[in-house]
Amino acid sequence: MSVHKIVIPVAGWGTRFLPATKVQPKEMLPLVNKPLIQHAVEEAVASGINEVIMVTAVGKEIIKEHFRRSPTLERYLNDKGKGDLLEEVRRVSSLANISYVYQKKQLGLGHAVLMAEELVGDEPFAVILPDDIMDCDTPALKQMLDIHNRYGGSVIGVERVKREDVSKYGIIRAEKLQERLYKVEDLVEKPGINDAPSNLGVIGRYIITPQIFQILKDTRQGAIGEIQLTDGLKTLLSTQPIHACEFEGVRYDTGTPFGMLKASIALGLKNPDIRDELKEYLHQIISG
Repeated sequence: MSVHKIVIPVAGWGTRFLPATKVQPKEMLPLVNKPLIQHAVEEAVASGINEVIMVTAVGKEIIKEHFRRSPTLERYLNDKGKGDLLEEVRRVSSLANISYVYQKKQLGLGHAVLMAEELVGDEPFAVILPDDIMDCDTPALKQMLDIHNRYGGSVIGVERVKREDVSKYGIIRAEKLQERLYKVEDLVEKPGINDAPSNLGVIGRYIITPQIFQILKDTRQGAIGEIQLTDGLKTLLSTQPIHACEFEGVRYDTGTPFGMLKASIALGLKNPDIRDELKEYLHQIISG
């Protein structure tokens, strides 16, 4: 069955970026000239999905405002003859059909996904975590959708991580079917270095069948009081196959200030409007 909807969790507190995120949602922090959340929505649209469900929280209304029409701003840009900016502002407000559901308590990624059940319905759906910014010739989500369309079932995005970093990820044990494609045999949440079955870490891209919702309802909260999506997927694996896609491209983890800085530099160097100036500036800094 084709995937028509995507769930984007945006209800977190963004504590790693405090005090910047005391009022400003982390998802609205700029990465070059776009907020993180816009990068996520654009990847979904570029992958052929334009039904977006955001799992949000009180105090994050600015995310809604970003994707709404802004007649006052549009009039200003029109009056000033700023046609290019006017076109871009209008494009953002018509990117996708966006619905919102509120997560009253942040009880983990599995709980956030569960909040979207009513809007998703009885069909497979995608999930994007906006912290993970993907720089790929073919959108990472599109690569995964191609696998879903071929095999059906659920698909998770993975990448090879450093051995010393396996404890930061969900790690898969899998049978390699072909280059960058695996059949998942087990998932282990944040294993120790000596316990990790591989170095293929799960990243913030998923395609999941609707059976996950009942599983998440039956999943007990973990030691820190959260419902983990990895635990739900592990249970799902016992009833249906799950494939893993080792995407082609580069992932930037913007969940930390340093990760955001790295992504800003990397994508800034690919932006024709600032690339040359940024190169010159970085050269000046490095050369002392």
